[in-house]
Amino acid sequence: MRAEGFWRLGCSRGGMIVNSLSLCYHNKLILAPMVRVGTLPMRLLALDYGADIVYCEELIDLKMIQCKRVVNEVLSTVDFVAPDDRVVFRTCEREQNRVVFQMGTSDAERALAVARLVENDVAGIDVNMGCPKEYSTKGGMGAALLSDPDKIEKILSTLVKGTHRPVTCKIRILPSLEDTLSLVKRIERTGIAAIAVHGRKREERPQHPVSCEVIKAIADTVSIPVIANGGSHDHIQRYSDIEDFRQATAASSVMVARAAMWNPSIFLKEGLRPLEEVMQKYIRYAVQYDNHYTNTKYCLCQMLREQLESPQGRLLHAAQSSREICEAFGLGAFYEETTQELDAQRAKLSARTSEETREPAEDTSGVIKMAVKFDRRAYSAQITPKMCLLEWCRREKLPQPMYETVQRPVDRLFSSIVTVAEQKYQSTLWDKSKKLAEQAAAIVCLRSQGLPEGRLGEENPSLHKRKREAPDQDCGGSRAQELAQPGELCKKPFVALGSDEESPLEGW
Repeated sequence: MRAEGFWRLGCSRGGMIVNSLSLCYHNKLILAPMVRVGTLPMRLLALDYGADIVYCEELIDLKMIQCKRVVNEVLSTVDFVAPDDRVVFRTCEREQNRVVFQMGTSDAERALAVARLVENDVAGIDVNMGCPKEYSTKGGMGAALLSDPDKIEKILSTLVKGTHRPVTCKIRILPSLEDTLSLVKRIERTGIAAIAVHGRKREERPQHPVSCEVIKAIADTVSIPVIANGGSHDHIQRYSDIEDFRQATAASSVMVARAAMWNPSIFLKEGLRPLEEVMQKYIRYAVQYDNHYTNTKYCLCQMLREQLESPQGRLLHAAQSSREICEAFGLGAFYEETTQELDAQRAKLSARTSEETREPAEDTSGVIKMAVKFDRRAYSAQITPKMCLLEWCRREKLPQPMYETVQRPVDRLFSSIVTVAEQKYQSTLWDKSKKLAEQAAAIVCLRSQGLPEGRLGEENPSLHKRKREAPDQDCGGSRAQELAQPGELCKKPFVALGSDEESPLEGW
């Protein structure tokens, strides 16, 4: 069978075409998971050049489990965002049916929680059981799992039973062929869809020859698709070499790592494209999808390799921003145009959101809610929403506002409810600190009453006439003591959600 025809066949079982949403691992060209390389721009570039399936970089379960899923309307992406606002994983509709999420894990329940978090945005779930680097093996992840078959079986079985996406794993070979075959047969029994095999032992590195014969023995032993990996050093320099490597290993598919990192057009059957063209295309994706410049720079350095000492390589090495990277590759005008478009889109969405959040909505629990956050930059240093609300309550001879704040254990974010005149108000957005959450709750109350909230440019004469109070001091005056109900003065309870509370992970 010709190489160019082999990769494009559909996957079928018993003459029936498998639903495209159920990822097929037969006859596929696959971009391997590579730390710092397998981010969205590289994955999209690999798809452009002919890859059938793309794996993201290994992402650790403990980091992912803290993330919130956020729809990014500016970039048209789905982002999984850490509590520090860092985007841990970003994907888009273009790759939804072809991206496999690879996680590092050593715990079955955590692995399942992460799988349920991402399963609606990816095509498959993979567990890294082959990476020999310390960042992966510490904590019993990566290649460390190879010495614990019981844990491997538990993790994979739990994922297969608990997620709607096909589950795979990526392993390295063991010191003996007998042990390797025993392990893969046990892995197959968990019900996974395919197994990727890096044909080297845990302690071996790229300069060691890849063991095609061991991968072949595995392919002959199991009935599920075997994905051959590890051929970049000795076997794969051009497109036709991929099919040669597949035949040498008798594998169903081939996963390419470093050869694709050096030039993603390795997947193109017409042959490698000039590196300058490939890098420019990569940079365009990086800018369009707001990739952090340090990651963009790292991937470009891997492509340049021996050309890092060239004039362009020196410019890249000196670049300290996405703008400077673009200028080094003659894409300065593209950068300016694209960033202006993104900024305009952000401004449009921000204006729309601001308008929408001024309309209160009351839920069935009687709490009035809005999606608002306290942005300190939009307020005077001397006046905050909490101060405005407290002053209003004093003028209206109402008890002082009461704040009840909870912290969510999974991501350590805060939410606060303020009670004023027996009515509760809350922001639907969780915040980084207790103080910010309380300010947001105060904003909801003020906006629902049509009251000034202390934003720059707003007039609130009564506050300006009073002696300046500390921003978070709600109860320092005798007048407040007179108006407060017994036992309410300075009462600002803080509650941490316990194990008996509803967990945000439930239902993921």
